[in-house]
Amino acid sequence: MRPCRTPDRRDRCRDLALALSLVLAVWPAAAQKQVDGSSIYTCIDDQGRRLTSDRPIAACTGKEQQILNRDGSVKAIHPPTLTAEERAVVEARERKASAERMAQLEATRRDKNLLQRYRDEAAHAKGREAALDTVRQAIKATELRMRELEAERVPLMNEAEFYKGKRLPPKLKGQIEANDTAMDAQRQATVTQQAELQRVNRIYDTELSRLRRLWSGVPPGSMGSIEPPENGARPAAAASR
Repeated sequence: MRPCRTPDRRDRCRDLALALSLVLAVWPAAAQKQVDGSSIYTCIDDQGRRLTSDRPIAACTGKEQQILNRDGSVKAIHPPTLTAEERAVVEARERKASAERMAQLEATRRDKNLLQRYRDEAAHAKGREAALDTVRQAIKATELRMRELEAERVPLMNEAEFYKGKRLPPKLKGQIEANDTAMDAQRQATVTQQAELQRVNRIYDTELSRLRRLWSGVPPGSMGSIEPPENGARPAAAASR
C-alpha cells in the first residue's frame, strides 16, 4: 500500500481507518448476538426418541421441550401446548385459587373492621343492644297498630250485628275487609320482627365468638372466610307498617 503522503491519499487512508474502526466496534456485539440467538430445542417423542431442532418441535407440542444453549446447558423450558379441555382445567384451577385469595383478603378486612369497631366485649354488647332496640321499637309500633285496628273493629262488628242473616251494606263490608287485611299484615309483621330478633342475635353471637379469638391474639383472616349476614346487610328492623 502506498504511503498516505499526498492530500488525496491522506483522505482515503482516513476513510479506511474510520471504516475499520467501525467494523471492529460492531463485530463483538454482532458475534455475541449470533451466539445468544442460537438455541436448540430438544424433547423425547412418544416413541422414546430424542428429537432436536432449532425451533419448537411439532412432534412434541404436547410435551415440555428443553431449550439448550450451544454448550448444552438448559436455557429455558418451552411449555406444552394445552388442549381445549386441559386449558379449561387450568383456567378453572386458577379461578378457584383467585377466589380463595379474594376470600382470604375479605376475611382479613372484616376481622380488622371488627377489631376497629369493637375494642372489647362491652362495646360489642352495646352494639348488640342498639341493634336489638331498633327491632324492639318496630315490634312496639306493630303492637300499637294492632290495638288501634282492634279498637276500630269493635264498632264495625257491632254494626254488623244488625245485619245478621242479611247481606251487609257494601260500605260496611269493605270496612271490615280492610280491617281484616290490615290486621293480617300486622300479624305477618310480628312474625318477621321476631325472626329479625333471632337473626340479630345470631349475627352478634357469631361476631362475639370470632372477636374473642381475635382479642386473644389470633391473626385477622386466619380463621377463614366470614359468612355475610343474611340479605348481605347489618342487623336492621323490619318495617311495622
